[in-house]
Amino acid sequence: MLSDSQLLEIIAYQNDYFLNKNPGLQREKLQGIQLYENFVLLITGVRRAGKSTLLLQLMKENQENSLFLNFEDPRLAGFELSDFQKLDKIIKNKKVKNLFFDEIQIFEGWEMYVRQKLDEGFKVAVTGSNASLMSREMGTKLTGRNLPYELFPFSYSEFLEFKNLENNSESAHKYLYDGGFPEFLNLENGLVLQRLLVDVLNRDIAVRYGVRDVNSLHQLAVYLISNIGKPVSATKLKDLFGLKSVSAITDYFSHLENTYLVQFLPKFSYSLKTQIRNPKKVYAIDLGLFTHNSIFFTDELGRRLENTVYLHLRRKYQEIYYFSEKKECDFVAIQQGKPMEILQVCYDIHTDNMKREFDGLVDALKYFEEDKGKIITFNQKDIFEVEGKTIELIPLNEFLMS
Repeated sequence: MLSDSQLLEIIAYQNDYFLNKNPGLQREKLQGIQLYENFVLLITGVRRAGKSTLLLQLMKENQENSLFLNFEDPRLAGFELSDFQKLDKIIKNKKVKNLFFDEIQIFEGWEMYVRQKLDEGFKVAVTGSNASLMSREMGTKLTGRNLPYELFPFSYSEFLEFKNLENNSESAHKYLYDGGFPEFLNLENGLVLQRLLVDVLNRDIAVRYGVRDVNSLHQLAVYLISNIGKPVSATKLKDLFGLKSVSAITDYFSHLENTYLVQFLPKFSYSLKTQIRNPKKVYAIDLGLFTHNSIFFTDELGRRLENTVYLHLRRKYQEIYYFSEKKECDFVAIQQGKPMEILQVCYDIHTDNMKREFDGLVDALKYFEEDKGKIITFNQKDIFEVEGKTIELIPLNEFLMS
């Protein structure tokens, strides 16, 4: 429990410090975000992706009558449900109307408080690092009253602007290695991303879910990050990590995905049972994590390219699959039940792999009755006609700017 004066002092310090920070590179996501009455603005994403910075940029656009509070401040460790009443008094005295709450989900009952503030006519924006916790609580107390947004590390175009680089194959190659975490790009020290992984595993998973075998959790996370672009199965991994049950692995999978460290891509099928039964492919939230936390010491350029294409699609679509019937195609992006993009990914198309890559893409195009598909390469550009289908080869740097 905090005293009124303690809470007031913390809020005053945070707001003075926060508003005087450099707002940094304006995020592309900011263009589509604004505050509304009756709806809480929910921003989720992996730690250190820039959620607080996005909140600052949004707050500077709404600086009049606004209050910011970061709930991860160590001085708020004693914050209790009853302290929300003290917060109410401060808000009333300051006559604010816009509320910005950073990582509020760490305190039980936050969703009831946010609902109360919406009912009172406040505009509210909150951030959180766990998709599952936020969605579950939003689904109980804030059904129909939330506008969700996801923030990933820098996109390629943001990376170019942040590093002041030209859009060319050399810059794309650097992006394949460095990824888009702002702090790492600023310091260029791999320890930043190694520490990030440990922090997420310890703070967002082990502590929050009571995971005792942190060593196995860490080994599994490194294994998944090291195997981007490959199918993974909980059944097969159970014995590898010496865990007692498949459910333990699936729980870890869920925790890792909900904290955004990795993403799992299901096989396309109109049958949900078929999707669940088949292995899912795994991708990392950022290529810098792969560079500095994987157990591979080769370039793995093909898998880096595939992961980068996945992240670009993931920023645009919620529903993405890999396709595998007679042949395999890397990505099918679906929106409102229709295929929007059907893509194959290959670092370099040559005579030895051309038939395999074309056959997989054509097979998917026939299945979905589409006429055009794309193969994303590192730097090749061409157009082919194959079995009545148009196949376009697109360089990565061009595709990422689309």
